[in-house]
Amino acid sequence: MPGSTKAMAALTVGGLVLVTAYSVTIGSSGWLWFAWVVLMLVTIGALIARGTEEG
Repeated sequence: MPGSTKAMAALTVGGLVLVTAYSVTIGSSGWLWFAWVVLMLVTIGALIARGTEEG
């Protein structure tokens, strides 16, 4: 996994932690969860694209 894809995956996991903490302390926000899902889908797409590039 190259550096940029690894950083993107770390950002996605960190974002999940932050959104969860925000939801627990302040209350759930649909827009935050929507943004996290979009980030997750982009990360998965980058991982798939990187995988097909190597194989």
